[in-house]
Amino acid sequence: QPHVYAIVESNHVDKFAMDYFCNGDMKLTVAMDTIIKELHDAKEYGSILTVTPQDWSALYDRFAEITEDINMSRETALRELLPLVQVAEALAQNYDAVVTNPPYMGASGMSGKLSSFVKKKYPDTKSDMSTIMMERTLEMSTSHGYISMINIPVWMFLSSYEKMRNTMLRNNMIVNMVHPGRGIFGSDFGTTTFVISKTYIKNYVGRYYRLFDSQGEVHGVEERRNAFLHRKGLHTIQQEDFMKIPGMPIAYWLHRQIYEMYGNYKTMTEIAAPKVGMQTSNNDRYLRLWHEVDFSEFNGSSYGLKWIKYLKGGAYRKWYGNLEYLLFYNKTPDFILQQKNARVLDLDFLKKKKCTWTDLTISKNSFRIAPDDTFYDISGHCFFPKEEDQLWLLGYANTSIFAELLKVFNSTIHCQVGDVGKIIVPDIGDQKSKVSALAGENVDFSKKDWDSFETSWDFQHHPLLRNVPTIAEAFDQWQTECDDRFNQLKSNEEELNRIFIDIYGLQDELTPEVEDKDVTVRKADLGRDIRSFISYAVGCMFGRYSLDVDGLAYAGGEWDASKCVSFAADKDNIIPICDDEYFEDDIVGLFVEFVKTVYGADMLDENLKFIADALGGKGQPKDVIRNYFLSDFYSDHCKMYQKRPIYWLFDSGKKNGFKALIYMHRYQPDTIARIRTDYVHEQQARYRTALADLEQRIANASTGERVKLNKKLTTLQAQDTEIKAYEEKIHHLADQMISIDLDDGVKKNYAIFQDVLAKIK
Repeated sequence: QPHVYAIVESNHVDKFAMDYFCNGDMKLTVAMDTIIKELHDAKEYGSILTVTPQDWSALYDRFAEITEDINMSRETALRELLPLVQVAEALAQNYDAVVTNPPYMGASGMSGKLSSFVKKKYPDTKSDMSTIMMERTLEMSTSHGYISMINIPVWMFLSSYEKMRNTMLRNNMIVNMVHPGRGIFGSDFGTTTFVISKTYIKNYVGRYYRLFDSQGEVHGVEERRNAFLHRKGLHTIQQEDFMKIPGMPIAYWLHRQIYEMYGNYKTMTEIAAPKVGMQTSNNDRYLRLWHEVDFSEFNGSSYGLKWIKYLKGGAYRKWYGNLEYLLFYNKTPDFILQQKNARVLDLDFLKKKKCTWTDLTISKNSFRIAPDDTFYDISGHCFFPKEEDQLWLLGYANTSIFAELLKVFNSTIHCQVGDVGKIIVPDIGDQKSKVSALAGENVDFSKKDWDSFETSWDFQHHPLLRNVPTIAEAFDQWQTECDDRFNQLKSNEEELNRIFIDIYGLQDELTPEVEDKDVTVRKADLGRDIRSFISYAVGCMFGRYSLDVDGLAYAGGEWDASKCVSFAADKDNIIPICDDEYFEDDIVGLFVEFVKTVYGADMLDENLKFIADALGGKGQPKDVIRNYFLSDFYSDHCKMYQKRPIYWLFDSGKKNGFKALIYMHRYQPDTIARIRTDYVHEQQARYRTALADLEQRIANASTGERVKLNKKLTTLQAQDTEIKAYEEKIHHLADQMISIDLDDGVKKNYAIFQDVLAKIK
């Protein structure tokens, strides 16, 4: 058997048995000593051990000679030595055919001994036992032998196996391959089964079956079997062609024209120099989501200030977006470089034209324009084209052709700089201006979409703020706008696909169609958009936004109430959320006033009903809206702001005894004291009055009415008990007059008041 594991531990061999077995024969002694040394720790290494060939006949003859000796030494020799010789012979001899299902174990699963052994003996395949076995089985083959196995396909593409591919393609020959893709034999990486000849034959044409489609969709076992039997997915290619592409990936399915183009055109490395980004080695200290900080210390363009825009990968999104982070640079990188393994970019990178993409992706890759004044992270790589090439290269990078070529170099969930650098850049001639125009339009579409939501630092105003009397009409206009943008972007992407498919001559291989799920601008969504409208309204209540000012009205710096005239900001930065309208600045009352201000008084009831219906609640519109603020608003806010909320919810607990929002950027050291005296104490007084009133009404009520009143009494008593306990907690913090530093971010500042704030979920 070519794939066999030793069943003995050679360091336990009885020395007397060996001496008796060899009987003074020096050749036998040397042979057995060699076998014992080479099989030392054989259980650790198994069949990847290399064993020196011996005179096996002489060894077995010696066993035959002692078969008539009936004593313990004979039994010991047979028990201790014979298995060693049998295993050694199996491992030492060469085979015409070696067939195996190899062990699958990455380097992280190897013991210290095994790891050291494979690094020394198999440096080109050391990353996984399955690839080490490819190298080992070729060693076990005769000069005209063959190996065959089923394996994971990482060796076909990953740069870590480039040396292995180089050696194999120059010295051996892939006879044929069946590539079933994912889902066979439980491998998430997919599988491939193949035959490799030890002998290299120049210009040999191998046969390769790809049993999944070009988009990576896998089919059932029966479908794949039928595809193989009917020669579907058959590709033929000369092995020498693999060596024309950087890294020599086993990309057997590529059209021959692509191989020829690699000899005539440059790669992305030569045209746009993809580079790995910087590393702070302490993101909690140096990175903030942009909405956390004092925005007056960041103007989005100057690197002379404290904060610099920072690209950090993000979700699947093409053309523009995922602009969320700031880097605490403070004019010098020296303090960042104090971190172990930190790497900081030169300020020159802030002036360069660049496009970015996300390293980690479980979907398709997506490339975006990057603002000039940005640094970028190791999880958000960039390539750097000339200014005149930026848009058309971005357009090319977001095509189906580019995506297919990327699969050639990497089959994992990472899209690395080296992989992008190997992509060929064709000469598109007079198509460059058209491609640039389409890409530029797509960037504009995506930017308008990104900036329509308040999580963008270029957000101007909510898209439902329109000069119409009803929010329903505003939503209809917004929906039409979104649909038009979505459809035009999809059409543009398909046209870009069509252009590059024609350039590559792959009309029979690929289609230009783009699925709706791959278009990364958002369609209108009534539930989501109404919730974002409510969030914008709350922002106006606090003065973060204003109906009179585009963009941020206040996010740090000096407070200026004069920016909020049409709808005044709350004076004390404390907005209570109660189950009834106990306070003048009750959040539901403020929201109703906001809707009236935006759309007018005439259609107020209709507009409130539309909003309540969109929230999905039952009952009177104001009750539905109040319940949303009590139950769901804060969780939506935390989700929207990635668990770094800028509006903080002071919350006494599940009984809704007391809730109030403040705006973090307007927090003052006396804010908690004012919450306690002006709101908590006021609410306690109201509960006392309400409880006394209820008790009197219950005493004079009929039997049926008394049941309802008792239920309400129970609720009020629970709220009163809860707020008493809460007052003690908030009293402790109020007396401390605590200051906060916005540079510390939400996480650190929120933790200071965690005993009186709602938990972030």
